[in-house]
Amino acid sequence: MADRIRVGVVGAHAERGWARAIHLPALQALDDFEIVAVAGTSDASARAAAEVWGAARAYDDARALLADPDVDLVTVAVQLPRRDGLVEAAVDAGRHVYSEWPLALDAATAERFEAKARAAGVRHAVGLQSRHHPAVRLLRDLLAQGLVGEVLSASLLYSLSTPDAWSTRYADLFDETKGVNHVAVVGGHSLDMFQYAVGEFAEVSATLTTRIDRITMQETGERIEVTSPDQIVMGGLLRSGAAASAHFMTGGPRGDGFRIEVHGRAGRLVLVSSDDSLVGPQFTLTHAAANGSPVVQVPVPDAYRPLLPGPPSPVSNVAQVYTDLARAIRTGDAFGPDFTTAVRVHRLLDAVKASARHGGRETLPL
Repeated sequence: MADRIRVGVVGAHAERGWARAIHLPALQALDDFEIVAVAGTSDASARAAAEVWGAARAYDDARALLADPDVDLVTVAVQLPRRDGLVEAAVDAGRHVYSEWPLALDAATAERFEAKARAAGVRHAVGLQSRHHPAVRLLRDLLAQGLVGEVLSASLLYSLSTPDAWSTRYADLFDETKGVNHVAVVGGHSLDMFQYAVGEFAEVSATLTTRIDRITMQETGERIEVTSPDQIVMGGLLRSGAAASAHFMTGGPRGDGFRIEVHGRAGRLVLVSSDDSLVGPQFTLTHAAANGSPVVQVPVPDAYRPLLPGPPSPVSNVAQVYTDLARAIRTGDAFGPDFTTAVRVHRLLDAVKASARHGGRETLPL
């Protein structure tokens, strides 16, 4: 491998898309990486992306990029329903892999990906970057340091505005079979962030329901049926024994963002966002030592500042994942979020869906 880790990006575009908005700017800002190849949906789009991002090679076939001997790391930045085995193919080609979230349709498939990557000796990352928001990392550390004492309970509330009309590009979000619906995307990103800070669920019970049953396609005006849940309600126990709950509210015209509240024997910590953005919220953290004591804002120390200049953003969060992945590739150090992280989140989402089906409680494996 060259001094710089050579990256091929599947799903690159010159003008739009998640890779264009997040992955490619993050990679371009980091000295550890060099963008050497891109793959798009056509030769023209791939060449346009290569010109914008300075890649030497452009492919209209993602599998040709995987076979490129000058690629060390493959970023798979296309949506799950359109990946067509690319994650496994990248591992089979001996490439390190950064896969967007969700990693798979279910935990069993994610477990297979993890086992295959481990056997191949390649490093792997998954796009659960919200845990790297400085305020989330600070909340995790303050809890670990015992600022509020033993944690008794923790709750997550997230309300997200969802307009009635959507581009056809997002139609899969409303199909429960596609694996990129609100349970997987809103639930997956948020629950990983929540568990990263407060600890993992040991058992859970859940209710899912769909309250908005039709949405409009902007391009055609067609009204399509919504089969995925827009209300996700869950509760249970963390491995620490603390009670925990989460409610994800989507489907309405206005959201109020995140609220994470942690009660401990010695006080309370509350993390709230100023907007309902899923990928780049700006958080405020407050602390109260006891009932009646003043609530004080907890400033985020400089040591937690984003890796890139400016306020916390999805680009800086993803840049942190890439930086940690580069270190793991070079040293063999432990790293996350990786496919092991993805397996744990997929297991929790599978448990949520199973509990909602049978109405009982699900126990998570260790």
